[in-house]
Amino acid sequence: MRVGLSTLGAAFHDLPDGRLEVRPAVAVQGGGEIDCGLAGTVMRFLPPVAALASRPTRFFGDPHASARPMTPLLGALASLGAAVSTPYQLPFTVASGAFHGGSVTVDASGSSQFISALLLAAARFIDGIEVRHTGATLPSLPHIEMTCQLLERRGVAVTRPGMNTWRVASGPIAALDEAVEPDLTNAATLLAAALVTGGELTTSWPDGVQATSALADALAAFGGQLSYNGAGADRAITLSGAGGLRGADVDLAAISEFTPAAAALAALAPGPSRIRGVAHIRGHETDRLAALSTELGRLGAAVRQTADGLEFAPATLHGGSFATHADHRMAHAGALIGLVTPGVELDDVACTTKTLPDFPGLWARLIGREA
Repeated sequence: MRVGLSTLGAAFHDLPDGRLEVRPAVAVQGGGEIDCGLAGTVMRFLPPVAALASRPTRFFGDPHASARPMTPLLGALASLGAAVSTPYQLPFTVASGAFHGGSVTVDASGSSQFISALLLAAARFIDGIEVRHTGATLPSLPHIEMTCQLLERRGVAVTRPGMNTWRVASGPIAALDEAVEPDLTNAATLLAAALVTGGELTTSWPDGVQATSALADALAAFGGQLSYNGAGADRAITLSGAGGLRGADVDLAAISEFTPAAAALAALAPGPSRIRGVAHIRGHETDRLAALSTELGRLGAAVRQTADGLEFAPATLHGGSFATHADHRMAHAGALIGLVTPGVELDDVACTTKTLPDFPGLWARLIGREA
């Protein structure tokens, strides 16, 4: 993301105390190339910025990246006048063409990032934007609400004139110092480790812009005993697994990134479980529903795919190879299984660097062993 933003004209400076200074792209540059890897945020959040440049920017990514849904976003940019190459998948190019912003409809049932991508850059569009979601249920709505909150903090006027409709006016985006919250989906995975093992873990759990309640409710549904200490940005959560893991019926539409960890809990639980509301994660780093069903099934889990999730029956798991499909969240699921199932081997743990640069070391310290 940092390299991609630099390609578009932003500048970054690492400060001695670990902070990062960001200088905006006063005039967005085009003509370069951006490697998206397998990251949805890069391939989706940067094309609307590239639509402000007269010269085309080429986007490319990992071999599996072309399978990730892009058509709704790129089609929206094209309908607003941007010059976008076809087909609407990686690799593609974007340039301004006759782009000014305006009104557009988007089917964001495949990813809330299609909406957030347009909102994040819209204040720089000449006509701003009004974007309306059409289609099936909109997933991960808290992520869109987070986007709006962070824009409003910076003086950007965001209104909601109708159901599933957002409007951003053209105008300045104020400079603002920001303490970035930790990724609570990662924190929830670590808390799940305590639940799996019957242990206890305390970690930072700020009361901020993320879906903290939904994540906590999901952990509690599987048997986690939760308590809190502190408030606001300094709040911490403690999970005790002393009461034991249990099966659960959970709708994870608002927190779909937690699905792989939840699937690991469901596979290990002594009772049946159902995960619902996550059909859209078939278009994540991999088809996560298919991948989880396959890999957990190889370890003995009684799991089947449904139209929008997974169902589990109690089963005894065994060791074996667990393919991560180059997906950091899949690796987290395999690691959770391996805590209590001897002989589980991940084929690629390096994919975890996407969100946790030293996941193996962190995991080893978490369970009290040397990396």
